[in-house]
Amino acid sequence: MLFLLVSIYIFFTITIGIFAARKVKTSNDFAVAGRSLSLPVVIATVFATWFGAEAIFGVSSTFIDEGLTGVVADPFGASLCLVIAGVIFSKYLYKFNFSTLSTFYRKRYNRSIEVIITLIIILSYLGWVAAQITAIGLVLKVITNGLIGESLGMILGTIAVLSYTTLGGMVSVAIIDLVQMIVIIIGLIITVYFVVELSGGIIPVINLASMNGKLNFFPNGNIWLWLSFVGSLITMMLGSITQQDVYQRITSARTQKIALWGSLIGALLYFCFAFLPMFIAYSATIINPEFSANIDAHGSEIILPLFIMQYTPIFAQVIFFGAVISAIMSTSAATLLAPSVMFTENILSEYLPGLTDKKKLLIMRQSLIVFAIAVLIYAFNSELTIFGMVESAYKVTLVGAFTPLIFGIFWKKANDYGALLAIILGVFSWLSLELLFGDHFIVPPQLIGFAFSVFGMLVGSLVFKQDLSKKLIIHT
Repeated sequence: MLFLLVSIYIFFTITIGIFAARKVKTSNDFAVAGRSLSLPVVIATVFATWFGAEAIFGVSSTFIDEGLTGVVADPFGASLCLVIAGVIFSKYLYKFNFSTLSTFYRKRYNRSIEVIITLIIILSYLGWVAAQITAIGLVLKVITNGLIGESLGMILGTIAVLSYTTLGGMVSVAIIDLVQMIVIIIGLIITVYFVVELSGGIIPVINLASMNGKLNFFPNGNIWLWLSFVGSLITMMLGSITQQDVYQRITSARTQKIALWGSLIGALLYFCFAFLPMFIAYSATIINPEFSANIDAHGSEIILPLFIMQYTPIFAQVIFFGAVISAIMSTSAATLLAPSVMFTENILSEYLPGLTDKKKLLIMRQSLIVFAIAVLIYAFNSELTIFGMVESAYKVTLVGAFTPLIFGIFWKKANDYGALLAIILGVFSWLSLELLFGDHFIVPPQLIGFAFSVFGMLVGSLVFKQDLSKKLIIHT
């Protein structure tokens, strides 16, 4: 019964997306919804940027294991990212009407920088989208009592998302995000109601979490723990600013003012509602201590869905898993769309002279399917947790793409040499440490990479002079 009802909801969602796809006439419609989105839709689509698998399963399981200190990246860093990105994109880049963020790198620096950073950003999406696909497989396995395995569930979920995203692009994504945000909010509130009834109230759960040290936000320890804490924070807060899906959702707004307020309100909503899965999951360990005892055997990510299946009525299960599917599908759609648009717009277009808009739209759709297959392959072979996949996705963009973006906007002396050196030093230093030491190096490798990236930008721009008269210089 549960699987049937959830399947009906998925079918309903797909139908809405396909219906909305009728509005897609050009590649601009596909990429940024023709810049036509109203404030409620922008709020919904910004909210849905982060409210995916990691917010429901990844963050909640990490909170059970590590407390608030462990979730500094998300929701704290993620929410701050949306605020910072909203201000930067709406104030400085919205007026240029770029379909992709990578276009800025070409206008501000050169074609080579554009291609390199586009490839960096596309690569980062493998882990991000794989986390969503993995969660779809987990959900379908749980609600079918294992009848559908995780691998098959991942394939079916990917097909469902592709069905409307391939046709409607950002138009379908935005409309569905509005519907799904409503379902997510209602679903989580209803689930919390049942959890409060079972756990004896909100205050006892919070008090117990506090007694167990789960509400300690700042690390208690030496400088190395603090560096790890800061590294996690800025990885999500700064590294994800350069993501195409964040840029798309903000700049798809009808006006600059809507872009700003949509991102700010969406960030606030996300920050508030991201704590509900944490509360539900931690309550589950109180209601049934065996969940905590079996974490090592089954992984903490399975606690939340198992609790819902065992302790709530069918009505609450449908609402909860409907909200989960909504969150995952909305995030999956946008994060599959973003790299396919970038690949077409910023890499292929240059090598296909005379490319018509109709042909470009077709290539975007084909690229989306190819990328989805690549994500499935990565997800099948990854040993990372859902939260780990998401966090690792932004390390490469932090060390390779963030510095050229920020310096390109706010420092008039930033030039091609500085951008190239920032990318080379940032990526090489980070990757070397990751390969040699992994997470066991005394300083987070992405912090080292970020520092080298800034150093490279300063040295390259100051030592190697360049005529910037024909470059895009943003007057801040």
